[in-house]
Amino acid sequence: MTNATPFVDARPLLTAPTKRRDAAKFTASGKSPQSVAVIGAGITGITTAYELALQGLSVTVFDRNPDAAMETSFANGGQLSASNAEVWNKWSTIFKGLKWLLDPGAPLSMSLMPNWHKYSWLGEFLLATRHYERNTVDTVKLAMAARAHLLRMAADEGIDFDLEKRGIIHLYRDAKSFASAQRTNALYNQAGLERFAVSPQELCELEPALPDDLLGGFFTPSDMTGDIHKLTVGLARACERRGVTFRWRADVNEVAPGPNPTVNWTEATTNQPHTDTFDALVVCAGVGSRAIARQLGDRINVYPVKGYSITVNLHRPEDQAAAPWRSLLDDDAKIVTSRLGAGRFRIAGTAEFSGYNRDIRVARIEPLKRWCEELFPGINQRDVVPWAGLRPMMPDMMPRVGAGAAPGVFYNTGHGHLGWTLSGATANAVAAMVSAPVSA
Repeated sequence: MTNATPFVDARPLLTAPTKRRDAAKFTASGKSPQSVAVIGAGITGITTAYELALQGLSVTVFDRNPDAAMETSFANGGQLSASNAEVWNKWSTIFKGLKWLLDPGAPLSMSLMPNWHKYSWLGEFLLATRHYERNTVDTVKLAMAARAHLLRMAADEGIDFDLEKRGIIHLYRDAKSFASAQRTNALYNQAGLERFAVSPQELCELEPALPDDLLGGFFTPSDMTGDIHKLTVGLARACERRGVTFRWRADVNEVAPGPNPTVNWTEATTNQPHTDTFDALVVCAGVGSRAIARQLGDRINVYPVKGYSITVNLHRPEDQAAAPWRSLLDDDAKIVTSRLGAGRFRIAGTAEFSGYNRDIRVARIEPLKRWCEELFPGINQRDVVPWAGLRPMMPDMMPRVGAGAAPGVFYNTGHGHLGWTLSGATANAVAAMVSAPVSA
């Protein structure tokens, strides 16, 4: 097994849509389009399948669920946020995290039970602090490039996903946090993101639902929000119309590298085993990517970091009036919000290191509900839907996009808390890499 995967620098490919192949030309010349397997039907897998289909490739998607976006892409915070693209590998964040370990209601929770993967991952996380500034700037640039790709997909397919282009407000309650945010803002500006400080009065003018006792904030006009589940499912239906094959309820048991990658899978409803062979394979399996990569001779050190959300259903007109329309990010509480149409208010946050555990813990949901009550007491919380999902985190917080060690193997995974934000660009980039040898 290799110690590291030789990933290609994808950044030159991220600023514009890839050139699409003419599938009819290949068919007429007697050369069929390549066959490509995509493992995973979350936001990265579906956007990847969509971009590959635009290249004229024959695409098959495998997922263990009955439809797209049933796990981590089901109910996230909703933010398409270049302004939240700062990587976490910063000493001030680490020291704050150590203090949070003693508080059961804090934004960070970690099981202290011995686990080699968790503690070795944390060791690599600490080593990545030396690249904090560079990785933050690169991630912000990637996030800005991704917007155009995701909006293009939605517009081309006519998908309504509760898009709100109202910007994102970062909130601060104390001078120390605000001063730290000013230093981070310099990195955002260095990357080319327009993000500027606003006074307490300006905060209330931007979002009248906010209380008037906040110290101040930052505003990013170009950021936006939407429903990740709606867009992913809409793109899955668009993929079907474009000829993509979906293997739902497919348990992928084993994958093997080339010269033609193979996927051994079992149909969950019939327990029938199958083996399919492809010209190329793209791993978009979220927290499952590490185990799959190991079979292919690569090391993708993804760790599952659990995040939680609640969706507050706003049934009464007074509830709808009390909820903010602009997206918020409370930097101290590490909580984000988005308004999903008139009738839903999404609140998300927390980071929990507890392995591959998908349980919804009441102790992690309560801080989200309490935060809503404190800032927006006019919202009746009688109808609240909780959710938890596992974010696929790399130790340096950078996604893995590119070719694996074996021919025909590619990755688009490890996006952490920014899968929704970065997926449009990374899918476009990996599609260009997969199709480049064929179209050359």
